[in-house]
Amino acid sequence: MKFTQFSSSLVLGLLSLGALPSANTAEPKPTPRPNIVFLFTDDQTVHALGASGNKDVITPHLDQLAREGVRFTNHYNTTAICMASRANVLTGLYEYRHGCNFEHGDLERRFIEQSYAVRLRQAGYFTGFAGKIGFVLQGEKFEALGPLFDRWAGGPGQTFYETEKNEGIAQYAGKYPHCSRAYGAWAQDFFQAAKAGGKPFCLSISFKAPHLPFTPDPIDLKLYEGKTFTRPPNYGVENAKHLSPQSQTSRAATSYREWINAYDDSLRKYYALITGVDAAVGMIREGLKSAGFAENTVIIFTSDNGYSAGAHGFGDKVLPYEEASKSPLLIFDPRLPKSHAGTVSAAVTANVDMAATIFALAGEPAPAGIDGKNLLPLLTQPAGRVRDALPLFNFWGAQSAQSMAVVTPEWKYIYWYYGAGMPPTEELFHVGQDRYEMKNLATSPAHRETLATMRRHYDAELAAMKNNVVSGHGYEAYPTLFSRTIDWEKKAALLKTLKSRGGGEGEGAGERKKKKAAK
Repeated sequence: MKFTQFSSSLVLGLLSLGALPSANTAEPKPTPRPNIVFLFTDDQTVHALGASGNKDVITPHLDQLAREGVRFTNHYNTTAICMASRANVLTGLYEYRHGCNFEHGDLERRFIEQSYAVRLRQAGYFTGFAGKIGFVLQGEKFEALGPLFDRWAGGPGQTFYETEKNEGIAQYAGKYPHCSRAYGAWAQDFFQAAKAGGKPFCLSISFKAPHLPFTPDPIDLKLYEGKTFTRPPNYGVENAKHLSPQSQTSRAATSYREWINAYDDSLRKYYALITGVDAAVGMIREGLKSAGFAENTVIIFTSDNGYSAGAHGFGDKVLPYEEASKSPLLIFDPRLPKSHAGTVSAAVTANVDMAATIFALAGEPAPAGIDGKNLLPLLTQPAGRVRDALPLFNFWGAQSAQSMAVVTPEWKYIYWYYGAGMPPTEELFHVGQDRYEMKNLATSPAHRETLATMRRHYDAELAAMKNNVVSGHGYEAYPTLFSRTIDWEKKAALLKTLKSRGGGEGEGAGERKKKKAAK
C-alpha cells in the first residue's frame, strides 16, 4: 500500500512539472521505414567511376550520388565472379556457405528464403527485381524466382543488351532499344506502382552492363569517339613478372586478349556501357523525385565484381588482385544531415555486407550467423571500420589458379596453394601505399611481422571455413587445399575428388539450355 501511495504522489508531481504527457498530447509519429533502391552493375572495377578520380569515364549522375552520399574505396567482392557474388549479395553469406557458383551448383531454396528480398516482402515491403539475377534455384526452373517478388523483370542467363530480347522489359524497346535505359524506365513505372500501393519498397535493378560483349548504346559510344586513354602503371604482361606463377594459368591471363591488343577500343566500349548505366541512374533518381520518394529513399550502388582491363596483362575478373576484386560502392541516405554528404570511407567492406545493411535500413533483424556486416554506422563515422580483415576466395576455374586471400585497409595476403610444376606461393602487398600491387613483400625481412599478422588473419578465416562449409557442393576439400601448413603431396591426392559439378548445371540450368535450343 505504501508503494502505491508513493507512486501516485510521484505521478502527480511529474504531471505538475510537465514531465508526463497529458491525455490530450498527440503520440509521436513513428519514423516511416525508408524505401531502398539497390543498383548493381556487372564487371565494373573500382576505378571506373568519375568520383574516384577517373577523368576519362563519363558518370555525372553517379558522381552526384557520391557527392551527396558516402563513397567506399575498399569495397571487395569476396568471390569475384557473377554467379557466386550475386548469391553473396542476396544472402549475406560467403560462397562456401551457400554453395552457389559455376562447377558447384545452383542455389538451394533455403538460402533464397533468408535473402533480404524475400524477408523484406514478408515484413511488408513492396519488392521488385529487374535484370540479370545470375543463378537459378536448385532443382527448379528459372521461372520459380519470379513469384518471390511483387514485380519481376528478371532474365535468365546473361540476359541481352537488346531490350526487345528481354521479356520483362521488352515493352520499352521502342523508346529504349538498349537495355540500360530500359531498366531505368521500368524502375520509374515500379515507383508509380509502389506509390499506388502505399507500402515502403525495396527495388533491385541488376544491369547487364558493362559485361561482355561490349555493345554499348550508340548514344553513349559517340561520347568516346576517337578517344585514347593513358595506361595505368601496372598495365601489360610485363608488369606481371613478380606475380605468382599460378595467376598466369588463369583465364584472365590466357584469354580476353582484346585488353592487350585493342586497349583503347575496348576501354571506349567498356566506359560507354557504364555511361549508359549512369543515364539510367539519372532516370531512376528523376522517377523517385516525380513519385515523391526522393526524401525517403536510400540508394545503394555497387557491382558484382571488378575487372582487370589489362592490369598486369589480365583481362578478366576472378583473381584476388585489386582491379578484379574491387568495385565502387556508393550509399546515399537523404535522411542524414547534409554535413555527411560527400564523405569517403576507407573501411574494408564486402558484397556480403549488402544484405546486412539492407536489413538494418528496413529495421528488420538479419538472419542469425550471416557473414555480412551492417555498414550504416560508417555513413556518419566514415573513419570507423566494421571488420579488421576480410577473406577473398576463388573456388572456380583452373585448379592451379584457385586461391584464398585476406585483406585489411593497408595490406593484402594471398596464398596460392597449387604446387604441381610450380611452388606454392605467398604474396604480400601494401595496398595502402601500393594500390597497383607492383611489389610483393612476402619475402622482405622488413615485413616479417606484418606477414605473420596477415597469416594469422588468413588462418582464422580458414578455420571458419572448415567449421561452416556447406555440404554437397564440392567445398569439403578446400580447408585442406588452402592450408599453409599441409604438404602439397597430401593436397594433390585430394584434387581428384574435386570433380566438376557441371558448372552449376542443376535442373534449373538444364531448363535454360532447353529454351536456348528451342530458339
